[in-house]
Amino acid sequence: MNQLIKKIKKLKQSPISKTVNKRLKEFKELGKKGNENWFCELCFCILTANSKASTALSIQEELGANGFLYKPQDILCNCIKGNKHRFFNNKAKYIIEARKHKKIKEILKKEKEPREWLVKNIKGLGWKESSHFLRNVGYFDYAILDRHIIKSMYEQGYIKQKPKSLSKKIYLVIEKQFRDIACELGMTSAELDLYMWYIKTGQVLK
Repeated sequence: MNQLIKKIKKLKQSPISKTVNKRLKEFKELGKKGNENWFCELCFCILTANSKASTALSIQEELGANGFLYKPQDILCNCIKGNKHRFFNNKAKYIIEARKHKKIKEILKKEKEPREWLVKNIKGLGWKESSHFLRNVGYFDYAILDRHIIKSMYEQGYIKQKPKSLSKKIYLVIEKQFRDIACELGMTSAELDLYMWYIKTGQVLK
């Protein structure tokens, strides 16, 4: 049994498990809500790319679903810039473009491969960010392969090297490894992600 498995099993028996379970419950509840809430979360995940989740969360709390859906681009840009996000122009532009898909929940519920659809149709979302969004609205089988997760998997010997970039092929190969770890622990990918992220950062964010 490697150190990662030992740490997660220990955390599973600690008070942090309540925080993890609470977060998973919040994701399920968000998944039951409508298009506006889903679109708000979609914008949050657009903002997390190349930035801290805490920064994206501050912007989301300031703008809310109404802001993401209806505020003009200059207002979005100023808010994003005001929260010290480096890519404020591009992010505002991506949010405006995403408004073509306001009924995002209805769209994805009809898709056999919702993540594929997101990668192809939402500018600013790659495989990681699309997985992040889907996890946050209740899809628990995708892996969010950010730098913390990749580093942990590399350190524990699950992958031979840290990839410089994540093409679809590489992403899916590493994701299978991630799912194998989750299976060994009797967890969903979503639950494992929260524990691994906690080990690296000391936080259980969304």
